This record gives sequence, structure tokens and C-alpha cells, in this order.
Amino acid sequence: QVQLVESGGGLVQPGGSLRLSCAASTNIFSIGVMGWYRQAPGKERELVAAIRRDGSTNYADSVKGRFTISRDSAKNTVNLQMNSLKTEDTAVYYCNALTSAPSITFWGQGTQVTVSS
Repeated sequence: QVQLVESGGGLVQPGGSLRLSCAASTNIFSIGVMGWYRQAPGKERELVAAIRRDGSTNYADSVKGRFTISRDSAKNTVNLQMNSLKTEDTAVYYCNALTSAPSITFWGQGTQVTVSS
């Protein structure tokens, strides 16, 4: 079992920044892939950013150049720095962990991000 707890969501104006953190109960560097997903009202959950055990990353086209995913070894967290936020970034953001051998997916409870003036 991997427990994930997100924090850092909130209300921000367009053009502003937020930093989300995901604390894991297991060493994040032992997890195959960790990522951030989001789900807006009436829409499917979508991948925002992911970081693999080797440190490689990938991003949704809609957030490239604005969001950065990273790992903090001291705090054992995976972070999502979100800059130049847009109203369309409004969603519940979920932390995700995909373990290997066996391959199991775990989810956090989600944190609300609202971008509005």
C-alpha cells in the first residue's frame, strides 16, 4: 500500500502561481512513476505531469512551459509548480503513484485548484 496526501491547492487569480505537494508513505524514489492528474467538472481525469524513477518527465501539451514536476528527497514529496495559471486549469488535482512488480496504481484524495478573478 502507498498512501498519498496532497496539499497546496487553493484559489488564485489568472496569471498567478501555486505549488502542490504530494507526500507519500513509501520512498518516492522506489516508485516506478509518480504523477499529477486533474479532473474538471464534467470532464475526464487527465494526466498533467509525470516523473519516472530515473527522473525523466513528461507533461500534457496544455501545461508545457508553465508547470514543473519535481521530487524532494528530504521531504519525500513530489511537487507540481504551477505558473501562469489560467481559468482552464481549474480542477481537482490528484497525486498518482504507479508501482512496478507488481504494477499497482494508488491515488491521493485530491486537492482543489481554482483559478478565477
